Amino acid sequence: MIDKIKELIEEAESFSAQSLDEIEAFRIKYLGKKGLLNDYFAEFKNVANEQKKEFGQVINKLKTTAQDKVNALKEELESKDEAKGSIGDLSRPGEPIQIGARHPISIVKNQIIDIFSRIGFNVSEGPEIEDDWHNFTALNLPEYHPARDMQDTFFIQTNPDILLRTHTSSVQVRYMENNKPPIRTISPGRVYRNEAISARSHCFFHQVEGLYIDKNVSFADLKQTLQYFTTEMFGKSKIRLRPSYFPFTEPSAEVDVFWGLETEIDYRITKGTGWLEIMGCGMVDPNVLKNCGIDPNVYSGFAFGMGIDRIAMLLHQIGDIRLLSENDVRFLDQFKSAL
Repeated sequence: MIDKIKELIEEAESFSAQSLDEIEAFRIKYLGKKGLLNDYFAEFKNVANEQKKEFGQVINKLKTTAQDKVNALKEELESKDEAKGSIGDLSRPGEPIQIGARHPISIVKNQIIDIFSRIGFNVSEGPEIEDDWHNFTALNLPEYHPARDMQDTFFIQTNPDILLRTHTSSVQVRYMENNKPPIRTISPGRVYRNEAISARSHCFFHQVEGLYIDKNVSFADLKQTLQYFTTEMFGKSKIRLRPSYFPFTEPSAEVDVFWGLETEIDYRITKGTGWLEIMGCGMVDPNVLKNCGIDPNVYSGFAFGMGIDRIAMLLHQIGDIRLLSENDVRFLDQFKSAL
């Protein structure tokens, strides 16, 4: 019997396995409750006294050999799995990578910035929480001016001098205060108006306003700049300027682009006229230049402003402005292929 146990020891020492299942089968065979070792321990009482010492030694060696083999094989397989995991299983199919999408507001804003940067306009930014001077007074809107009612304002707490900006013209004021002409800049950003939220309007939206100040700037320069923009942005070269009123420009105008009447959607968005209003513009009022430390006798300039949200809705056929701020992934995923 001792010789049989010695053979089992040699068999255990030479055992190898390629999986945890094989190792578990080996463990059960030798070390399980119904394994070989329990059988031999049960036979110990029947062994002659002169052989009990040697018999006990070989049984203990078989037990130690089997246990060491199980531990060694498990450690070897685990180390192989770790090494394989660090490199990656090249035979596995690739996992799809979720590609992010630019927001339609960002897409349109970047397009506008790119178009104006080609003709020398830089980008200027300013705070969304403004004071009365930069948002109103410097822009020819002194206190109690009736035109202030055109912009329903969010004021900060009870301080009537601190508010959420109602337009990015406040950025232009700050830029003129800190830079000397010639000035050629656009100011994209979020603005706030105390308006009812609906499919067509929101209490916050996005604007891009442009400013050009230099010697001998004329209304013809303004029209040519806007003509270039509409051609690049919409592929439409026919525009018209209608007289309008803005406190900080004189003369002022609304800009319409001829969208056409080729489809049913064209009829709907242009109300059957073919013309679509896209922005306001005008020559900078001399009082605004004076308020910002620029001599209106030497310099003149023009300004324009447009709503990014409205253009995004137009270009991407978005029917509800609220979709632009609700962060609905089903909506945003539609813009994965956009730049």
